[in-house]
Amino acid sequence: MTDIPAFLKDSKDLLTEQGFATSNVWYHGTSSALVDSIQTQGLKRSGDQALRESAIKTMATLGDSFTETNEPVFLSQSKALAWYWANQTVRNRSGRIQGDEAPVVLEVKLPEALNQKVKPDVGAASLLLLETGENYLAYLACLYQQNGINLPEIDLMKANRMDYLNLLGMAYLDNDITPDCVELVSD
Repeated sequence: MTDIPAFLKDSKDLLTEQGFATSNVWYHGTSSALVDSIQTQGLKRSGDQALRESAIKTMATLGDSFTETNEPVFLSQSKALAWYWANQTVRNRSGRIQGDEAPVVLEVKLPEALNQKVKPDVGAASLLLLETGENYLAYLACLYQQNGINLPEIDLMKANRMDYLNLLGMAYLDNDITPDCVELVSD
């Protein structure tokens, strides 16, 4: 999973002993199948309509009800980290949705008022305890090592909330993001 395209390798510019630098520029990893919709509508909270509809149909088939949740827009300060989540999105969608999809990274430039609302994704603690999270931590450790830095030891249940942002590169915004703030990252 460390086969990051050269144009997305930004950790050498962002990563220090204190973690990843932040600014008003963020990144969001997603599937190529969603790009046209995002460029038209922006990044929407709980925005993968096709995946949500598939889950509803699956639960109905099982005779169970589906409780919708509103998820925020997940962001990272690094293109390389967003690439990881883009791959996860494609993998998750491939199990439910037919089609040719590829991982893509979107650049999100937030106006100051929205940038102030970006929060560390402390809720990721439960995700990081699962296999997906273990894989992410291994990927993250590799990025740190490639830059001559050891990933600091983090007790996920007791970590300072800013560690999720600075050290783990995990953030969210509980707002929709307009299309004029979003641009596809390409080489």
